[in-house]
Amino acid sequence: MRVAVIGAGIIGVTTAYELAADGHAVTVIERRGAVAEETSFANAGMVAPGYVTPWAAPGMPRKVLSYLFSRHAPVKLSLPLSAHELSWMVQWWQACQLDTYLANRARLQRLAFYSRERLHWLTDSLQLDYDRSPGYLVLLRSEKEQQLVMPGLQVLRDAGVSFHQIDAEATRVLEPAINPDTDFLGAIHLPDDEAGNCRQFAILLKDAARDVGARFEFNTEVLPLDPAAPTTLTVRQGEAKGQARFDAVVVCGGVESVALLRPVGLRVPIAPVYGYSISAPIREPLNAPRSALMDERYKVAITRLGQRVRVAGSAEIGGRLRHKREASLQTLYKVLHDWFPGAAQLTNTGAAVQEWKGARPMLPDGPPVLGASGVPGIWVNMGHGSSGWALACGSARVVADLMGGNEPLLDLEGLGIERLRG
Repeated sequence: MRVAVIGAGIIGVTTAYELAADGHAVTVIERRGAVAEETSFANAGMVAPGYVTPWAAPGMPRKVLSYLFSRHAPVKLSLPLSAHELSWMVQWWQACQLDTYLANRARLQRLAFYSRERLHWLTDSLQLDYDRSPGYLVLLRSEKEQQLVMPGLQVLRDAGVSFHQIDAEATRVLEPAINPDTDFLGAIHLPDDEAGNCRQFAILLKDAARDVGARFEFNTEVLPLDPAAPTTLTVRQGEAKGQARFDAVVVCGGVESVALLRPVGLRVPIAPVYGYSISAPIREPLNAPRSALMDERYKVAITRLGQRVRVAGSAEIGGRLRHKREASLQTLYKVLHDWFPGAAQLTNTGAAVQEWKGARPMLPDGPPVLGASGVPGIWVNMGHGSSGWALACGSARVVADLMGGNEPLLDLEGLGIERLRG
């Protein structure tokens, strides 16, 4: 088939590779000038399937309200809030029921474990060399954090995830550069989890996709789909417009997917939940983390990516992408200083530090939607939220199998677009 993939973030690139490797004639259309320029650009890099859970969970609405007046809160509300975002928040609140949460958590983790297998297969078979670090530590500052993670540990046991509860002394053995002046209780160590540079992987996989025949058209915008001919795309490059006909279209456009699909009757409740990161060169390797860590209190990740340290976190609802909230950035600097004060080159001018804000395309109940859209010729792979990197490779393989008429190697219950209609 002649297939168009809309979007060249990590979801679009993995989808393009899988389809091209299956023998389809694939064209990837991306409005930016390169792959992984938006949500996939500077994320935390975590691949920790046991910790991929829905944001819509029992007790979360109360937590969000309690965060409103906290300077270093992991969740923030910003103005303006659009009608679409307000509607999304209502649906998110409704999805915080226990039964809904348990079903969506099972769906997400099923996909996350499958996706990690596929990531490793692609990395090994294609010999992709990107910045990676093994192991994952969830840092617990106090008894309060330890009590909060206890229910999640049972989830890990049920899923067969290898982990160890360790005290502060054992944590320092694994990460000897942790600030000696920072008192903390201990950590949860997940030795089989990892971190990796999502953008580097996307760039390498783009080249692999080209090697098997995929074409990439950058600086090209796709206009909303035409209900009379949904697989005939109208595209714009600068001032020039044109049309291209395909047998099938896969929408992997993140937040922009909402506007693309609306004319064909698909109202997808994806909203941007903004996240932040700072990335800086390592100043002294002995003072830097060896792998990936998560500060459980502030929900901030610290990741070693080659010769750089990345600190990522925050969930901001509302506001605008172009406006960086200074308090959210300062939380990242605080957490880095608490744990690894000498790790990174943080200059006064900020020249060595990359400060980033990205829009995570999140569905209110958590899992993405994969597969046929119900509109002939239109397929979807979208709504992965903050877990796009952890879910991308599995999601892409599922969509490629479905499009090729093959049975996916994954139970797809609750991952189709019919979940949104229900």
